[in-house]
Amino acid sequence: MEYLAWLVDYGIIGVLLVLSVISIAIGIERVGYYKRVDLANYKHPKELEVDLTRGLYVIATVGANAPYIGLLGTVLGIMLTFYTIGQEGMVDSKRIMVGLALALKATAVGLLVAIPSTAFYNYLLRKVKEKIALWEIQFNR
Repeated sequence: MEYLAWLVDYGIIGVLLVLSVISIAIGIERVGYYKRVDLANYKHPKELEVDLTRGLYVIATVGANAPYIGLLGTVLGIMLTFYTIGQEGMVDSKRIMVGLALALKATAVGLLVAIPSTAFYNYLLRKVKEKIALWEIQFNR
């Protein structure tokens, strides 16, 4: 069961950190793209929308699934705590609380990834709507 501790500490939290970096990188790229996009290059608003929303699904997916990945880490950590209690045959409240607190860190990291990702996705989606509205105003459509 020692592999569960490694899986929670390095596997689950590592995956969450990688997803966070990917989400931030795509978001920064999209913000830069929105600043330099030339609306005159598009003949139809759907063509513009396709270019503007490219990659946003990744940010939305990270925001929606990070809490579940964190929850998986918490469940594995709690399983490890209960397994350790069963193996040692004694109930030491200090060790139990430490084990449960460490298990909950995966959920905390999942939420720390999900909340900014969701907020960033909503911000970028608003920028997409603004750009499409500006295109429609500029070209009277």
